[in-house]
Amino acid sequence: MNIGLILELAKRDITEKYSGSTLGALWNFIYPLVDIFIFTVIFANLMGSRLPGSSSVYAYGFYLTSGVIAWNAFSNTVTRTSSVFLDKKYIISKVKVDLSSFPLYIAVSESITYVVTMGIFLFLLLISGYGVSRVILLVPFIYIIQQIFAYSLGFFIGVFVVFVRDLKEVVGIVLKIWFWFTPIVYLYDVLPDFVKKLMNYNPAFSFIHLYQTIFIYKEIPSLKPILYLLLLSLVILFFAEIIFKKLEKDIRDFI
Repeated sequence: MNIGLILELAKRDITEKYSGSTLGALWNFIYPLVDIFIFTVIFANLMGSRLPGSSSVYAYGFYLTSGVIAWNAFSNTVTRTSSVFLDKKYIISKVKVDLSSFPLYIAVSESITYVVTMGIFLFLLLISGYGVSRVILLVPFIYIIQQIFAYSLGFFIGVFVVFVRDLKEVVGIVLKIWFWFTPIVYLYDVLPDFVKKLMNYNPAFSFIHLYQTIFIYKEIPSLKPILYLLLLSLVILFFAEIIFKKLEKDIRDFI
């Protein structure tokens, strides 16, 4: 694993996405800032959305934002990691590089965007008077486990996308369905009982609910979903590594 290559690719990913524009890399952070503004101000003040059990006018907007920020980091990492070997084939086909470095640079790049976006979110929580509790110290650990899961899943799928390229489009569709199957926009409590039981098997619910518990309800989350997500991530990563080792030479030939 080449740490220097991973960091250099992550740096280029952030700076080159909007190269040529006046604001450049700042657009990576303007978009999430606009999203947060819409979720908190528009939903709260214009649409009058409220979170049951909370008197704060911003509670629902913060509930939505805490889930969307985490989902965006997860979704972007899975989507981009699953197609990274094809997207970077112009480098892979010309230079002898460690292929396993490519999925990792995306996880690093998306994490930088996440940190900045989360910083903006925390600032809004403080200036709005909603506040934060000391349990937010758990957020970095939850995020790391979430990203291990996203990286593992994207890496696993990415090995097969090289050979079955339609999988890239299938990933996008599955993530759209997955988003609405996870209580991010709506509340877990409104779901029918049989759907609530299904949520126990939804890995995205595991980490989204952890964020909502910390930021909105300011409670210490249960350890069980954290361990479940970590175990699932390690299992997927284990199989991804085995399959990657077996197919690495074929990946280079096919791209």
